Amino acid sequence: MTLTKATQATKTGDFGKRKSYIKRYWQLYALLSLPIAYFLIFRYGPMYGVQIAFKDFNLFQGINGSEWIGLEAFREVFAMNDFYITLRNTFMLNFLDLLVSFPAPIILAIMLYEIRNAWFKKISQTLLYIPHFISWVIIGGIVYQLFGTQSGMVNTVLQAMGMDAIPFLTDKNSWLITYLFTGVWQSAGWGTILYLAALTGVNRELFEAADVDGASRMKKIWHITLPSIKPTIITLLILNLGKMVSIGFDRPYIIGNTAVREYSDVLSTFVYRIGLEAGQYTLATVVGLFQAVVGLVFILGSNYISKKVTGDGIL
Repeated sequence: MTLTKATQATKTGDFGKRKSYIKRYWQLYALLSLPIAYFLIFRYGPMYGVQIAFKDFNLFQGINGSEWIGLEAFREVFAMNDFYITLRNTFMLNFLDLLVSFPAPIILAIMLYEIRNAWFKKISQTLLYIPHFISWVIIGGIVYQLFGTQSGMVNTVLQAMGMDAIPFLTDKNSWLITYLFTGVWQSAGWGTILYLAALTGVNRELFEAADVDGASRMKKIWHITLPSIKPTIITLLILNLGKMVSIGFDRPYIIGNTAVREYSDVLSTFVYRIGLEAGQYTLATVVGLFQAVVGLVFILGSNYISKKVTGDGIL
């Protein structure tokens, strides 16, 4: 009986402390309510539409009025040859992006961190950030103006020098290189922000001790700078691995064309064709649900492996 009363008193005391804490810091909870509301409305709310994947969706009857068909739509999608082609291309482009685009902001961030001239550093950062704010429609126009086979600036110069034109946008292998390096140009500068923020927390005394020991700049980067930002690198790597099945629509659709469709046709363009153009909303939802589930598996799997190998993860 005494133990029960003591337990109840402890619970009452804990509740009082929580109430007092919330009352004291209510402004923080009020600010937190905005992102929570955003996720509830725009992230969790749309999950109601996932049931379209299991229904013969009719636009006029709505979600509730459409007939349940179970896994029939999944069987139809998995029987499509185009689905496997676009899935292969999505994996390929994302994997190559991971190899090329992921290290670029790390290298850039370290280079910017090593620059001691303040004004040059600020100008460089501004120039590197600008491409992130340019629409892919505009970037696509720039790419075609620069690398077009007939009228592109680069090929015009090459032909004026007596050299053959390079099919940057019509040969699938040349297009792949153009696609990858356009992505690096657009995203690398913006990606340096997180790494530069992580580098600001590095203890400068470590570099001073390394100077006393006579360490070169490369050794300081390898033994101090990189280990200091390793948790940030691992976190972003895990998040990128989770996006291996998801790919943006703008970049492959705008830069791609029928001549390189063997490489440029990805899951996002496949969903656009069957969903918006053909009006097969059920099949489009199936592909979207497939991407979400596989992406979750990739994140959990890569996080598990990372924690086993390096001891760091995001969960």
